[in-house]
Amino acid sequence: MTRKVSTLVYAQRDGQVLMMHRRKEPNLGQWTAPGGKVELDESPVEGAVRELAEETGLRATGRPELRLIITETSPLPNWQWLMFVYLVRDFEGVVTPDLREGDLAWVALDRVADLPIPQADALFFPLVFDGSPGPISMKFEYDADLKLHAWRIE
Repeated sequence: MTRKVSTLVYAQRDGQVLMMHRRKEPNLGQWTAPGGKVELDESPVEGAVRELAEETGLRATGRPELRLIITETSPLPNWQWLMFVYLVRDFEGVVTPDLREGDLAWVALDRVADLPIPQADALFFPLVFDGSPGPISMKFEYDADLKLHAWRIE
């Protein structure tokens, strides 16, 4: 089994967060933060900044804040993830979606829970914005059907 290293990047402004309606797997048809796999020559924060620019057209001007480190496991060899979740409040540019990945929309923070979002995202999303000291480490365990069956803060 190989673990994939990835990022999610929540861009926040004026009580809203930029969300992506995914056009491909994983999480096809659901709303997530922009993000993706970290390249071999990148640190997680470099990958997050690159993914933000590629998928949204926004360029981080301040230091992204590492909020969560998430491990996702399952019996499936292709579902082993180590994910770094960042919050970005300082950025510039015009939102320009990479339509291969999905559509983008600014969503009020208190409305994100109303969207179809992945099971784990619904659990960790509040921790991204709660202002607590971070990063927080979490583990999510899935069954062979990729249904979440256990999770914990470590």
